[in-house]
Parts: sequence; structure tokens; C-alpha cells
Amino acid sequence: MFRSKKIIPIMFCAMALLLFVAGCGNRETTTASKEKEAPSKEERIVKHAAGETTIIGTPKKIVTLYQGANDTAVALGVKPVGVVESWDQQPIYEYLRSDLEGTTILGQELQPNLEEISKLKPDLIIASKYRHEKIYPQLSKIAPTIMDDTVYEWKDTLNLMADALNKQDKAVELLAEWDTRVEDFKSQMGEELPIKATITNFRSDHMRVYYNSYAGSILKELGFDRLERPAGSEGEDWGEKITSKERIPDLNADTIFNFNASKDSELVEKNYEEWTNHPLWKELDAVKNDKVYQVDEVYWSAGAGYKSANLMLDSLYDIYKLKK
Repeated sequence: MFRSKKIIPIMFCAMALLLFVAGCGNRETTTASKEKEAPSKEERIVKHAAGETTIIGTPKKIVTLYQGANDTAVALGVKPVGVVESWDQQPIYEYLRSDLEGTTILGQELQPNLEEISKLKPDLIIASKYRHEKIYPQLSKIAPTIMDDTVYEWKDTLNLMADALNKQDKAVELLAEWDTRVEDFKSQMGEELPIKATITNFRSDHMRVYYNSYAGSILKELGFDRLERPAGSEGEDWGEKITSKERIPDLNADTIFNFNASKDSELVEKNYEEWTNHPLWKELDAVKNDKVYQVDEVYWSAGAGYKSANLMLDSLYDIYKLKK
């Protein structure tokens, strides 16, 4: 009887201790779970074309105000709450439609709707200095805003957005995949490279030639030689708008990649026929050697992001009959 009386209180004490420890463990687990679920409040400073912007945590609701940013967001695995309307195939380019289904359209790239942006209450706005420098102060009042220098340097857009969205590892992965494809293309092309290439674009009342452009930078990386700006000519950094057919000899190259503007297609086609039937056009090396290729305007110019860059590369694989 003596031993039984001693054991009972000891058992009660042991059980109480076990329940206390278990309770503490549950509280710790619950606390850890809540901490894990809580959004990060870490502050980061992102440097961009308009200076520096402080971003708290990882933005979830983003707005993209140029085509390259729309494309890049999708490539990084982020669906914006709002995007600007595409230049063609409105409201969203066909190759991005399934990924951006249900996203709010915020007007045109050159004139986004500030009121509609504000209604979305975004955590981050991605803009371009080239397009939105004048409205940057207004955008910054709505949400933290970062701006890229251009709208066509797709790698800059990718790295800038990756920094802002805490997606640096994903950007490294995407760029590694791109580098692999570039090396494969160059390897298959072999001694055919370098090829001097001209990029042209016909509009209803003029034609354009690109020097420093989205497609031009990709061609250079792939081993092509870009057309140089003729001495004494004037124009923007990306290229020139040409109205005189006397300038046709300046376009001479081994290859011409051309895309006609989709807007005013009948007038564009008429203008294209007038230029390409001119005697000076017929003297171009690319024309004489049947090396003029019609390419997609969206993939070669308007898309200006990671995904469209890969679609442009796909078209080059097709043109040169390479194995993908």
C-alpha cells in the first residue's frame, strides 16, 4: 500500500509535465506557422532609371506599362493585375493571352489610365523612362514605381523586374536557358556566321531601318553583323525613318529581315510594293541572292521581352532550317 500511494502522485506529475511540454510545442509550431505565412516586411532598395525606390517585401499586385514588361512578368511566373493594351492584336498579343486572361487593361502604352491604375491598388508599377518619364511623379504617388531606360533592352527589363519582384533565381534560370539556345544556334550555323543583316519595317508613308533595336541586339548576340548607321545620317538611337528611295543603297547587306506594319495594311502593302520594285532595291545583295525574309512584327519588334525573344529565335531556326 505504501508503494502505491507514492506512485500515484508521481504519475500525475509526469502526465502534467508531458501536457505542458506538448502545449508549449503546439504554441511554438503555431507561432512558427504564422510567421511563415506572414508577408515579408523586408525593405529593399531597387536602383532604376529614375533613381531609387524602396520596396517592402515581395510585391504581389503589379502593374506593367509597356509590352516588354507584360511579357517579362509572364516569363518570371507573375500575372500582373493590370497591363497596357498591345499595339496590335488588341487587347493582348496572342502569345500572351492565355497567361494574362482576366487581367485589367489600363489603356495605351503611351497614355496609361492613371485612375484605373489607382483603383487596382498595386504594390508595384513597372514603367519605362522612354514612355512614362513625365507621369513618373503621379505613378509614384499611386505605388512604388520603377522605370527602365528603354522599352527594347529585354535583358535589362528582366533583371530589373527580377530584382523588384524577388525573382533573381528565376532570372538566372531563364538567362541560362537563353544562353544555351544561343550557343546551339551558333554551333549549328557554324561558318555561315557572321551574316550582315538589315532589319526593315514598312509603314504606310515611309520605311524604317533599325540599328540599335530589340531584334538588332538579339541578332548581334547570335553572331550576325548589324547594319551600321551611315555617316551623316540622323535619327533616333534605334534607327531611322526614311522617306527617300535614294537611300535604298544604305540598306545593303547579306540578308534583310522585314516586317510590315499591321496598321493600315493596304497602304503599307502598296508602299512596300513601290519600294521593292524600285531599281535600286533590286541591286541590293540580299535581294539578288534571294535572302529577304518576311518575319513576324510582334516577335521581332513589338513583344520586346524574354518570351518573344525566344519566339524570334524560333523563327530563325525555321529560316535556316536548323534542328530545334
